[in-house]
Amino acid sequence: MALVPYEEGAGWGARQLHSPSATYRFASHTIRLRQDWRRLGVAAVVWDAAVVLCAYLEMGGIDLRDRSVIELGAGTGLLGIVATLLDRAAALEFLESNVQANLPSELCRRAVVKELTWGKDLGNFPPGAFDFILGADIVYLEETFAELLQTLEHLCSEQTVILLSCRIRYERDHKFLKMLRGHFSVYEVHYDSSKDVHIYKAQRGSRKDDF
Repeated sequence: MALVPYEEGAGWGARQLHSPSATYRFASHTIRLRQDWRRLGVAAVVWDAAVVLCAYLEMGGIDLRDRSVIELGAGTGLLGIVATLLDRAAALEFLESNVQANLPSELCRRAVVKELTWGKDLGNFPPGAFDFILGADIVYLEETFAELLQTLEHLCSEQTVILLSCRIRYERDHKFLKMLRGHFSVYEVHYDSSKDVHIYKAQRGSRKDDF
């Protein structure tokens, strides 16, 4: 269980979380997402870390064309939708509805929504099969850190690039970065001071390759 210190009426940011929809403009497309804080909580709203990572991808420094990409902790699906556009359960149904509503029909088949419980269900995902692994605000429950690392290791090849965006709020966030550095080479590649969101790049070994 996660305790999230937001209440209705607590400010603009909180009102955005409680809004039934959110609209963004990325990859020359208007993306309109359903949100449902009351029914599904943190999984069904757009967090700043996802917006910042989408903007970072849109800067054009990363070529996603013909690359295999997986988003962990997809929530509303904003990040995965933008990644697909750049490449030309209740919560799963909710995510699927946002994907179908925002991708052109010719791209829908390229974005697959599947359940992945960290540290479990890994047999349903081929090891080392992805060029990029994306995650926005997925580091917040300390008891899941070991399983998240196990999942990242399973999905990664020597060439896979992990991009994680997050706010560094608590000591446990630093603990996860330390754990991540025990398995991967980790570098901060972007910081959005207006939203206080960091983007980290991680790869196996000691590589510091360009994208």
